[in-house]
Amino acid sequence: MIPSVLAQHVRQGIEDFLRTTFPVSTPFFHGMLDHLLDEEGEVFKGPYLSIQLPFRQGEGGSDFFPDAPLKFRPYLHQEKAFRRLSSPNPRSTIIATGTGSGKTECFLYPILDHCYRHRGEPGIKAILIYPMNALATDQAGRLARIIYNNLNLRGHITAGLYVGRSEREPAMVMGPDSIIKNKETMRLSPPDILLTNYKMLDYLLIRPKDYPLWRQNGPETLQYLVADELHTFDGAQGTDLACLVRRLEARLGTPKRSLCCVGTSATLGSEEEQKDVLKYASLLFGEPFDEDAVITESQLTAGEFLEKSLIYRVEIVPPERADLLDPGFYDDYQSYIRSQHELWFGQRIEKENFKQDQWRVELGKKLKEHLFFQNLLKALGGKVKSYDQVLAKLEKVTLELREGSRTYQTRLLDSLLSLVSEARTWAPKGSEKQTRPFLNVRLHLWLRELRRMVAKVSRQPRLRFSDDLNEEQLRTHLPVIHCRECGSMAWAGIKRQNDSSVNPDLQSFYIGFF
Repeated sequence: MIPSVLAQHVRQGIEDFLRTTFPVSTPFFHGMLDHLLDEEGEVFKGPYLSIQLPFRQGEGGSDFFPDAPLKFRPYLHQEKAFRRLSSPNPRSTIIATGTGSGKTECFLYPILDHCYRHRGEPGIKAILIYPMNALATDQAGRLARIIYNNLNLRGHITAGLYVGRSEREPAMVMGPDSIIKNKETMRLSPPDILLTNYKMLDYLLIRPKDYPLWRQNGPETLQYLVADELHTFDGAQGTDLACLVRRLEARLGTPKRSLCCVGTSATLGSEEEQKDVLKYASLLFGEPFDEDAVITESQLTAGEFLEKSLIYRVEIVPPERADLLDPGFYDDYQSYIRSQHELWFGQRIEKENFKQDQWRVELGKKLKEHLFFQNLLKALGGKVKSYDQVLAKLEKVTLELREGSRTYQTRLLDSLLSLVSEARTWAPKGSEKQTRPFLNVRLHLWLRELRRMVAKVSRQPRLRFSDDLNEEQLRTHLPVIHCRECGSMAWAGIKRQNDSSVNPDLQSFYIGFF
């Protein structure tokens, strides 16, 4: 998947859909929808670009937990989480880091370490609550592999997935890719770690047949309570979860301040947002969260990432070759990538070598040595910026970019981003895959809902969003109606028998029309 090309296809697909769904056969209104779609910032905003630089590595190695050694060197934010969450005195924590940052590992390894320390002791020691069964099932597979591949943990720690849907033959024992899923097995021998969702946990606390799950739990047996994707538990769902946590503590007789509560969340921005999340988490879990409870990510700056990279390449694809930058010029994804690689670096990737990792790893090194790529990272500055903002900064340091058209500039940036998306680096030893992404490229495209649309009553009507108009402007605009069968379009409004003019009030029209 190439994000830069995909964003174009998404926008083009939506535009084609709207033009096909709302064909206009009335000559007076011809081109009105096209004008709206072409006007920047009206229907679409973006794309907004971000390139995620590597996370800072921690100071230690993979031996943070001697009995559950890591198969990777932890990031700095993971080390911070390990220190807070490690027993015997774990502290409630919010893990607010981005996608691909290893949020799950932040709490999973401290839990595994705790369970190993208390191996052989009956009762559920950790509960992991997920907002969706799909997330719980996915994490169950990951947890199974971690336990199975560690000789210390295998046979000493059990985990169970308790959700509403049951498989035809649910697993009764731990396996290489599966944890316990048989409900009767879990009732007879409760697992150390229980994965579930908040609705099912509610049932587990009230159904008589599930009473055996909690029978072996003492007041302090349950040590960890994790709510994944904490930001999804808002409104009524958040209230339900808060009540559920208190019922769980009451059921088990858990003393106050003895339960370590963990929430994972999307990346937070300002310190004010972090304070709000801490306050919310304290209310939700009913447990205190100290000022340092929020764990955020720490990424390298562009300067640090490029520190040892000398510039060996400065040429960019010239404007006269802009057609070769167009993804639509190629039959398939492979042809496009191979061509862009040749345009930027003068080296052709043969078809038979395309699936190999070696050239992708070398591509990452070549990119770091290219002036345009270095300027791109500096222009972004680790933030999310629109194409306009990025290109404006790049124009100041790239003469050829100033001489080209807007189409050329966009295609050039898309071309480079496609290569960044394709590049790889070798993964650390022990990883499941040989390589990992060189950098994570993300594009955000915003689409505005076509609602409460109006058009000015004039010789050249323009489609507008009524929410963007003030009271004075709304007096000269009327709703527009369209027939999908014949394509006719017209203004619409309400004019009562004794009225001298059409009433432009939208709400009155909607009440009368619908």
